[in-house]
Amino acid sequence: MDMPSFSKILILIGLGLVVVGVVVFLLGKSGLPLGNFPGDLKYERPGFAFSFPIVTSIIISVALTILLNVALWFMRK
Repeated sequence: MDMPSFSKILILIGLGLVVVGVVVFLLGKSGLPLGNFPGDLKYERPGFAFSFPIVTSIIISVALTILLNVALWFMRK
């Protein structure tokens, strides 16, 4: 792999990370109950809090899979 194509790949990965960061930031500000669905694990006691959003992770994974498949389907046409 030559250097210019490697540079383009790194730039695309960086831009992708920026887009993901902006989306996560906006979802956090939107007021959606992400992390508060039934099935999300939360454990709190004085001085300690643990949260594992299993259901939220599954919902985001399914949504991203559908979006990616639709995008790839349109790109193939």
